[in-house]
Amino acid sequence: MGLATCRAGKVFILYDAERLCDAAADAPPGPWLVDPDHWRGQGRVTGEAPGRGASLFLDAGAGREWVLRPYRRGGLIARLSARRYLWTGLEQTRAFRELRLTATLHERGLPVPRPVAAAVTRHGLTYEAALITERIPGARALADLLETRRASEALLAEVGRTIRRFHDAGLDHVDLNARNLLVDEAQRVWLIDLDRCRLRPKGAWQAANLARLERSLVKFGAGDAMAPIRRGYGEASEAG
Repeated sequence: MGLATCRAGKVFILYDAERLCDAAADAPPGPWLVDPDHWRGQGRVTGEAPGRGASLFLDAGAGREWVLRPYRRGGLIARLSARRYLWTGLEQTRAFRELRLTATLHERGLPVPRPVAAAVTRHGLTYEAALITERIPGARALADLLETRRASEALLAEVGRTIRRFHDAGLDHVDLNARNLLVDEAQRVWLIDLDRCRLRPKGAWQAANLARLERSLVKFGAGDAMAPIRRGYGEASEAG
């Protein structure tokens, strides 16, 4: 994966040059890349994901789909500004940090979507941002499988083993929940949404991640799913 940067006016773009060369990029990277109206105008929006950010699924050509996710605030601060973040430097923006982290994990062979591009638009002391990643074919959120009672104990144990792989790599996922864990058609588990996540030495954060996941499972009426997840997590530790 070869990451490159470019600038078009007040828009800064960090992108995987390989992916943009062989997929949908029939023009140099620019603001169009993260502009929903551009994709809608070409009839290449194939769907929309639930959630605060209203992510779009895009037909990227060559049989690939991308996910375009704008950054959106939640909570009380969103009433003041849902899209703007404080500018403290380009490499400190949430989009650039998330893309670089995702690229690092992808290159280590961990199950994360391949990153495509991050775009940051500066507005003086603030900025807006968006991220594009490859869509995982046929993947469903673990939350959906739990709600429809289609998550077997074997799958849940695999969820635990996958989380352990990320923890052993040092990933502190600050929003580990049942919607950020995806399961593809081959029952492989993927981890998404690495916004504000980071690599760090082992510590109390690992237990905090699992506790956050358990609260999420309870929210979806599947608190009993945590037992096989913890079992798989522990088995991965013993195997290591």
